[in-house]
Amino acid sequence: MKWIDALHEGRVHRRRTRVLAEAASGMLAKNLRLLDVGCGDGLFAATLSKLRPDLRIEGAEVLPRQGCRIPVVAFDGLNLPFPDRAFDACLLIDVLHHTVTPSALLRETARVGSGQVVVKDHLREGFAAGRCLRFMDGVGNRRHGVALPFNYLDSDEWRGLLAECGLAAVKRDRLGGLYPFPANLVFGRRLNFMALLRAQPPAT
Repeated sequence: MKWIDALHEGRVHRRRTRVLAEAASGMLAKNLRLLDVGCGDGLFAATLSKLRPDLRIEGAEVLPRQGCRIPVVAFDGLNLPFPDRAFDACLLIDVLHHTVTPSALLRETARVGSGQVVVKDHLREGFAAGRCLRFMDGVGNRRHGVALPFNYLDSDEWRGLLAECGLAAVKRDRLGGLYPFPANLVFGRRLNFMALLRAQPPAT
């Protein structure tokens, strides 16, 4: 598996990070203070900061890594050690499918992020989608000790999750070209998305 890890790091990880940072940059207003929840090595946040130097980004991570590229605090995977509205928005970049109860963490990020969350995650749709996503997750995360419950949702489950948390998607990006050719033919498809979520007023 070492050659797969090396290929992922050299050909996939940085390109994917750049594409994701470009997508997030287009969704965010100016001069925001952001919390990157599950920030990993901080590469995504650092790449986004280069594109958008007006943004101030901190991180929260269950397994903080040495040499993380942004300031990071440890948390237990559910409870963020910040008061309500401590940030203008939160980032959840490939994080929710690593949780057993995504609704709990999504509510917590909305609480801390002033009701605004940028989510990048997966859609479990299309031929062999679950198997493809499990393979991708294993290559990207197993060596870092990240939990892998493989909790992928389809479109209906995502709609139900957002409704349960009182959030709605106000911007969406299907993230074409996330992987280099020919990997994008297999792992791109409809398996990835990014969305800007905002809290909705309760129905009267």
